[in-house]
Amino acid sequence: MSNKKLAGIIIVCIAVAIVVVAIAASPPTPEFSVDVIPGQLNGDSIAGQHCVFLVTITDNGRENELPVHISVTAPYAAVVTYFEDILEGQVAEVVVIPAQESIGKTIEVTITGTRGRQTDEEVVSFSVVEGEDDRQEHAEDLLDRFVPWLATNHPELGITEDTAWNGTMVSPVWLVVSHYLFFSEEWEVPLSCHIMLPPSDWTKIDLRHRFDELAPSYAFEISSVNATSEPVPIEPPETVWH
Repeated sequence: MSNKKLAGIIIVCIAVAIVVVAIAASPPTPEFSVDVIPGQLNGDSIAGQHCVFLVTITDNGRENELPVHISVTAPYAAVVTYFEDILEGQVAEVVVIPAQESIGKTIEVTITGTRGRQTDEEVVSFSVVEGEDDRQEHAEDLLDRFVPWLATNHPELGITEDTAWNGTMVSPVWLVVSHYLFFSEEWEVPLSCHIMLPPSDWTKIDLRHRFDELAPSYAFEISSVNATSEPVPIEPPETVWH
């Protein structure tokens, strides 16, 4: 064998060895990844507010019938997790409730997904400011303007005057447009209202189906609250307002 051919074989062997070493040294592709929405709240929070994060997982090219378990840590806050074990396409809800001692602090929320020995985590943070929920009564009155109309015109949604709602203030530092967030067993309903004189005193709601949707699928608007306008369908937003 000539020296030229021998040198060529050696070069090829070295190149193959480098590729093999590189592949061996590369970290394995995670089996799944955790996604959190929103990545940032719309403004600061107040103590007692229910700060809601939607959590999904993405299987990275590998089908898996085993769920991912969602766990959460958040100093200076209580945590409630709805739907802790999820598959791809399902949506968990993580509710972080800042304690009084969190005022003036930044809460760091660590959301971890675990399947077997595999883990992935996302971290989101938000600040807590002084304030109180002074919008509940008005927000409930506005929601009541939509419910009978929805029961009559959209019975497929299952929303009636008997539907039970839990609510929380969101975006407490927003002034001209006020925001509130309602939950029934089936629907999440962000409500917003424009604090202006008629005819600019509109109010809107979005509807996201819980545990399988990441964004609203319906939206409705009353163009003027004081003019007693009826709701009309509008284009739903692309993202939730939390």
